[in-house]
Amino acid sequence: MTQPIPFSARLVFTDLDGSLLDHVSYDWQPARRWLERLRHVNVPVIPVSSKTRAELLALRVQLGLERSPFIAENGAIIGLPPDWQHARLDRNPENINGLCIKTPGLDIGFIRKRLDVIRERLGLSYRCMGEMNLDEIMAMTGLAEPAARQARIREGSEPLLWRDDEAWLSRFRQALEGDGLLLTRGGRFWHVMGHSHKGDAVGWLIDRFRALRGQAPHTLALGDGPNDVSMFERVDRAVLIPGYHGQPIAVQSEHVYRARSPGPTGWAEGMEHWWGQELPDHSGGKENPA
Repeated sequence: MTQPIPFSARLVFTDLDGSLLDHVSYDWQPARRWLERLRHVNVPVIPVSSKTRAELLALRVQLGLERSPFIAENGAIIGLPPDWQHARLDRNPENINGLCIKTPGLDIGFIRKRLDVIRERLGLSYRCMGEMNLDEIMAMTGLAEPAARQARIREGSEPLLWRDDEAWLSRFRQALEGDGLLLTRGGRFWHVMGHSHKGDAVGWLIDRFRALRGQAPHTLALGDGPNDVSMFERVDRAVLIPGYHGQPIAVQSEHVYRARSPGPTGWAEGMEHWWGQELPDHSGGKENPA
């Protein structure tokens, strides 16, 4: 008989926009009960997002995830709360809010300079978020002004709107690779960053958990976009949520559940599929003594 997986050895990695958060309204209420179930048994829910550090710091409070690590800008930024910090390598009393920030990606200044050079050299047409005013960002994302300001505070990646023929994307990608940069697609924007992605950052956190806790965690990831595939490849179970973007996502694995509903409703559906019989539900569900 298979031994139940202890709650203390579980991790949840989740995309935000279009997954835990509704693509249009950013509502997360359909997932509230599951977030409470996970919080009750101390299973970390780790945001893995294209959002900035500034955005995630605010969202962590709203979602009740202050004690969890976070991955921002598609893997360019990793935030470690005190419980995830190595006593010798990470602890610093000057860290804001007790967080230690890791930056495996490239600096935003270098990325923007290279994007300017490549656009001029190849004669391409795209518009970077750093070139947009607040009204444009609010119109593109549906964010209110405070959140739109936070979205502009980039550290290791630059979102852009592609305005050229799709046939030129391969040439653009090759030019970026020559500068050590990667191109990945999110729900609304293309994202340019260094050689780090969601999967690398997720793998780094899994290794950190193993080093600190002395055991390998059982991992579950949820997402809706092409930039989530690398994350799916690093976990034990995954949930692919239908996205509003309509982009094809190549995931072939018996360990991936394809949710029927979009957004946070599909998020809760996926959690129920994989762990519904394993985690206690204090609203009336059956408890597991793991």
